[in-house]
Amino acid sequence: MKRKPLHFGIIGGGLMGREIASAFARWCHLLELPVRPVLRGVASGRESSLTWFKDNFDTLTTTTTDYRDLLASTEIEAVYVAVPHQLHESIYTDCLRAGKHLFGEKPFGIDAGANDTIASAAASNPTAIVRCVSQFPFYPGAQAVYKCAAAGQCGRILEVEVGFLHSSDLNPDKPGNWKRQNATNGLYGCMGDLGLHVLHIPLRLGWKPANVRSVLTKIYTERPDGRGGRMVCDTWDNATLLCDVPTDCGNFPLTVKTHRIAPGEKNTWYIKVIGTKRGMIFSTKEPRTLRSFEYRSGAEQAWATQDIGYDSLYRTVTGGIFEFGFSDAILQMLASFCDRVHQGPDHRLPFDCATLQETRDHHAILTAALVSQENAITAPVHYRSDV
Repeated sequence: MKRKPLHFGIIGGGLMGREIASAFARWCHLLELPVRPVLRGVASGRESSLTWFKDNFDTLTTTTTDYRDLLASTEIEAVYVAVPHQLHESIYTDCLRAGKHLFGEKPFGIDAGANDTIASAAASNPTAIVRCVSQFPFYPGAQAVYKCAAAGQCGRILEVEVGFLHSSDLNPDKPGNWKRQNATNGLYGCMGDLGLHVLHIPLRLGWKPANVRSVLTKIYTERPDGRGGRMVCDTWDNATLLCDVPTDCGNFPLTVKTHRIAPGEKNTWYIKVIGTKRGMIFSTKEPRTLRSFEYRSGAEQAWATQDIGYDSLYRTVTGGIFEFGFSDAILQMLASFCDRVHQGPDHRLPFDCATLQETRDHHAILTAALVSQENAITAPVHYRSDV
């Protein structure tokens, strides 16, 4: 099958920039998708980070330390951006004003004001597809939970818990970086870096909290700076939010955990949905395991454990008996974005990447969490859609 090329640029040559580029290189793994991304340009503030891209991609026509050079290229149609949060507002708006489709990293603006500015730029370029990165919902187990809830098979929702847990920051000698400082990461702290990953599915299901009670903690206030000195770390390390979600059947509690210091957890994303008729739990800690129960009146109550295989949204060469992993989730997410650009804004996809409105909703929740923490109150969530 001959696929239509979609010419991409990448802004940010770090870890996630290389991860996305690697997904481009794996595109033959996908079957039936009629479009393929072609990497034409890379921009990074550090010249040294461009070397890996030059060594591995012979399709490049632009490599630069000034992202504006990349945006000036008329052949580049879409841009993936992975830069520190304080740069989102300026770079994302420049991408949109240059007429590019935008696939940006979370939180899509260092704060709600920056997100407003990005949304205004998107409104001025209505033909651009604008999506935010969130790969974990593309795991087959996560999709099983989502599809069950979306189909109304859980009955009345009793409770939902979502979380993203890291453990490496438990080490006090781990050098700090820009994610540990408010000036570059933002006041949300760990919530800004991890929050949309876990709120993606609840927001897609229409589960929008009316209010939030948050408990935010700072555990290590300084770290080695990697150059022989020390640096101040003033961001929140852990956040636990208890949210009240109204529905037609009554309210239910949504617990949201974003922890950078969760002993024993390498990189665990999970979702738990419990209803009166059905419940489901999936965690990347056990990527081929799905826990569920189904309840009928008067029947015994029991959880079942099911092995899940490589049941991807976009069909691949991998057999269904094999195991799905992080790089597969990246590939599926990128396939969804490319499919959206190719098919247009109204086409029905197997599952869409996080939308601009969903980034706005998650900013509203995180802003309310900061108000809750500062005032020790249950804070109302003020949603915005006027752009």
